[in-house]
Amino acid sequence: MPEGVDDSPANARFASIAKKVKMGKRTEKALKEKAAASTSQEASEDDVNKVPEPYTCTGHFDPDFTELCRRAGLAPSEIPNVVIRAKRPGTPPPPDPKAKDPNPPEEAVDVAEEEPKPKTYVTKERFAYFKPCIQVEMENEDKPATVTEVYIRGWKIDDMMVGIFKTCFPTIEKLHTINFWNTGLTDKTLRDLAAIFPQCPNLKNIVIEGNPIPEEPWACIMGEDSLIINLSLRHNDITDRGASGISSALSTVTTCNKNLISLNLSHNKITDVGAEAIAKGLRMNRILLCLSLASNRITDKGAMKFGELLSRFPLTHEEVVERRKLLRDKGSPDRGSGKSPPPSRRAESKDRPGSVRSGSHLDKGDKKRDKSSKKKDNKHEKKNDKEDDKKGNKTVAIMDNKKDKDDGKGGTKKADTWKKGGSRSSVTVAITSLIAETVTKTTKGKKTTSSKDKKGGAMPESESPDMVEAINPLLESVESIEGQLWIPGNRSIISLNLSRNEIGEAGLKSILLAVQYQITLANLAPNPALKGLMRLSLGRNPIRADSEAYQKIQDLMLTRDPFYKAQAKSPDGDTQSLAG
Repeated sequence: MPEGVDDSPANARFASIAKKVKMGKRTEKALKEKAAASTSQEASEDDVNKVPEPYTCTGHFDPDFTELCRRAGLAPSEIPNVVIRAKRPGTPPPPDPKAKDPNPPEEAVDVAEEEPKPKTYVTKERFAYFKPCIQVEMENEDKPATVTEVYIRGWKIDDMMVGIFKTCFPTIEKLHTINFWNTGLTDKTLRDLAAIFPQCPNLKNIVIEGNPIPEEPWACIMGEDSLIINLSLRHNDITDRGASGISSALSTVTTCNKNLISLNLSHNKITDVGAEAIAKGLRMNRILLCLSLASNRITDKGAMKFGELLSRFPLTHEEVVERRKLLRDKGSPDRGSGKSPPPSRRAESKDRPGSVRSGSHLDKGDKKRDKSSKKKDNKHEKKNDKEDDKKGNKTVAIMDNKKDKDDGKGGTKKADTWKKGGSRSSVTVAITSLIAETVTKTTKGKKTTSSKDKKGGAMPESESPDMVEAINPLLESVESIEGQLWIPGNRSIISLNLSRNEIGEAGLKSILLAVQYQITLANLAPNPALKGLMRLSLGRNPIRADSEAYQKIQDLMLTRDPFYKAQAKSPDGDTQSLAG
């Protein structure tokens, strides 16, 4: 037996008891771990079966978008970052030669020292540039609730992302611009986005470019409830099929888009058939101001359709029928509104039959009628006498009265007009104010009509150009030629871009006649709301350099450009430009 080892029965009993105690602790620990594991498993199963509460957006785009992506199941590394859109640095002001140089010349710096990084660009880590992100512009970068513009470029927007946008976009109060470039939109995703746009309270500008869709459902963006003012659909491979849908969205005989004022369809595949469809959609539209069809496949046939649209055109059978309905409703407002005529006052009288009237009432009515007829006859006689004295010809007086009536047809009845809906962008407001200034200058010295307010004060119409309402074209004055009713063409378009097409000499002559007609009509019956074309782009078409029609168009449009300033001659006879 080794020395120092006690092999007594007591020690052996103690060792066996200690062994049992250790085994008991291990068993108890294993049981606890097993219970904890089962509890955690039950809790995880409950979490999976439990439906999370819906997320309420706060109007702060960055945290709302990130949380919605996380709830949609995206990993943190897969969630696109929301970044401030980079801006080009502004031009520094020129140095003042009189001011002292705040930075005195320093000693030569050692070339070996490291140069500071330039501030014209920002470097990123490897492959970080290609990671999807959402660029935003804000009124105040310190306030996350002031997002005004959203830009998504170069990554696909799927159904899940559209669902996220559907939740967070309507809560951004100041959002007015959405720009999607090369985002792989489909027919379904585009229609879902189009359903979101009316829910955004201040959304006015939509840019969807580089997204060719075979179904071409572009008309869904321009519905009657659309509040979009500026729409750009460049590089979308739009064909005549898509142009036909856009035409119906612009206007029909009974409907009209009341908000869209700028439409860009350049760099597409629209031919003469599509151009004819768009011209048809603009027959009854007096809201659109700017249209671009540059870089398409339009030839002389399509240009002639636009020449007809801008000058004058005959009404179709459907348009004639609708015109008669409008004139009928104009003569009887109750009939147009669906209201029944007021009940006869005779039926309310129980004292005497309906065919018998009191003598006093009859006398009063006859006296009033006699007085009013005498006043009208006296006024008419005085007016004819004055006009005969001045002009010595009753025919001239009748023509003047007819002209006055025609000039006053820009009526203010709500049943005869289409109101302009929505606000205007800054560019359009500037153009409108410039048009108003031009009208004021050209009509200076002429007598202008004015309307009286409730207090009796006169308020000239020229001082409030924004209050001018768009007249229904079917209610304009018509001219009967060979059994057809002709009306003046569309004079609300002020900018038309047909450059980089296939327009030749025949198309130029048609457009030249349209421009000349608009200028003549504007001189005979000026209207601040219908000024006609002010900018016309026809460059890079197969036109001869010595084309007489093209040169005449350039000369006419030069004076109609709102930014044109005529050249003044100096006392010596030299021509001096008044531009800046």
